[in-house]
Amino acid sequence: MDSLVSTEWLAGELGASDLRVVDATWFMAGQGDAAADYEKAHIPGAVFLDLEDVRDTSSDLPMMLPAAEKFASRMQSLGLGDGSRIVLYDNSPYKTAARGWFMLKTFGAHDVAILDGGLAKWLAEGRPTESGRETLRHRHFTVWDDRSAVRSLSDMKANLDSKAEQVVDARSASRFSGEEPEPRAGTASGHIPGSANVPIARLFNADGTYKSKDELRAAFEAAGVDVEKPIVTTCGSGVTASVLAFALHLLGQKAALYDGSWSEWGTDKDTPKATG
Repeated sequence: MDSLVSTEWLAGELGASDLRVVDATWFMAGQGDAAADYEKAHIPGAVFLDLEDVRDTSSDLPMMLPAAEKFASRMQSLGLGDGSRIVLYDNSPYKTAARGWFMLKTFGAHDVAILDGGLAKWLAEGRPTESGRETLRHRHFTVWDDRSAVRSLSDMKANLDSKAEQVVDARSASRFSGEEPEPRAGTASGHIPGSANVPIARLFNADGTYKSKDELRAAFEAAGVDVEKPIVTTCGSGVTASVLAFALHLLGQKAALYDGSWSEWGTDKDTPKATG
């Protein structure tokens, strides 16, 4: 299974015994109710992955990766387990299926894909949906906690001097520059010094599908990023940074991700901030 699958492909695979479809829609507080939307209409057979629930709830940061055991337990309860082909989709402006993809890959899932165009494209094509909540039999999920692609605050501070990895920020240009205030209270405006800005909107076509590989590469290069060299992605809370990581994956590159992102860097009084 490719990492990016079409609506046509998925329609042809629905009902396969090893296929698991997952709605990974997530909104910021006050922007919508992803669980309620899922229950109103979802792709047939899809289960709902609550990204708010599958996080480190002991952290004061919004979307940190959870303990491996917690993640495995949540996946098993959704019927996602060993031998599953998992296809994620969303209906969020933040393209949150990519966060689900990053988490699954971090914790050992092998066959994981994103539905190109998400639920919006599926609906635009008049494809079927179901309502209610799907319940699948628990399946064993063998968890493997590989955080080699996850960066911490101390890693990012060290990178200021070493410049071993290019830092690429997924937030909007106005948030990156500091012109627009951050939505999280007590968070400074601006960006990590030396970082580049590739807002996720630059990676998608009008219908919500990912742009071609040549166009994706061009989007990074236009921001001064060399996709052949090491990259760590960041954003507000680690969610849209996952979109950049997935786009780089499509280009054959494995990017790291700063999980605390600006929610951590922007609230730390000791970190340098750049604007403009």
